[in-house]
Amino acid sequence: MDRLDAMAALIAAVDGGSLSAASRALGMPLPTVSRKISELEAHLRTQLLVRTSRKLVLTEAGLAYVAASRRILDEIEDAERTASGEYRAPRGHLTITAPVVFGRLHVEPVVLDFLKAYPDIDARLVLADQFVNLVDQQVDVAIRIGVLPDSSMIATRIGQVGWVTCASPHYLEMRGTPETPAALDQHDCIMFEGVYSNNLWNFGRGKKATVLPVRPRFAVNTADAAIAAALASAGITHVLSYQVAGAIASGALRLILRPHEPELLPVHIVYAAQTLMPLKLRAFLDFAAPRLKASVPDFGGRGH
Repeated sequence: MDRLDAMAALIAAVDGGSLSAASRALGMPLPTVSRKISELEAHLRTQLLVRTSRKLVLTEAGLAYVAASRRILDEIEDAERTASGEYRAPRGHLTITAPVVFGRLHVEPVVLDFLKAYPDIDARLVLADQFVNLVDQQVDVAIRIGVLPDSSMIATRIGQVGWVTCASPHYLEMRGTPETPAALDQHDCIMFEGVYSNNLWNFGRGKKATVLPVRPRFAVNTADAAIAAALASAGITHVLSYQVAGAIASGALRLILRPHEPELLPVHIVYAAQTLMPLKLRAFLDFAAPRLKASVPDFGGRGH
């Protein structure tokens, strides 16, 4: 059994959604594709795929093995390119993940420009405010906001953002402007219950740092909805600075409690450590990092 051929057959089946799709993509007879995957499962003594009448589903072992197989085949491809000394344009498929609002406003434009510059690369952008495991979910690179846990991941810092508190000028004219976090108790608060938030709002830095429990008058599960409510003068909200940068710049929202803003949060590009980095990933990092670095520092909480 040629394990590399079997890995390629497995990946083609997963990407195409069926053995027939893998057969067409590889130009290989369908029975050969099926045999290669069966031999691979027999060699590993575990089931990688669950074959149903409609689709293929990876088992837990299959998820891990496919992710490892992708890395191995990418490394072999790069090793061959390096050994041959031949120039070859980056090509292949990239999966990128980022927080929803940050990704839509700032990552997506960079990815679209990247695709124009590299016509042989396809990309998938996954916008999610929950943690995405890069290896398990076969993601090449992530944009992460906040202090990173110790891990085997490689991180490149591209800037910082901060929590800010804001409201519409109309609301502040009606209800007054709170001068301290404690004064929020006398106001209508709009809570964003996303992955980066709960019913505790952070204020202050260093020895003055404090966590304030907030009872929301209105709670929503996306930053966009919280900002929309603040724009409608429904109350005061506490969101990340980049999420309201446009509304602040236009005057539709006004920052309050500026002296009490908490520590800024770092923003990183994160990717898995690899012996040989795929050319497509290196191209994206070289393209995206300086463009994001040029804009992200402008979003620091006290930098508005």
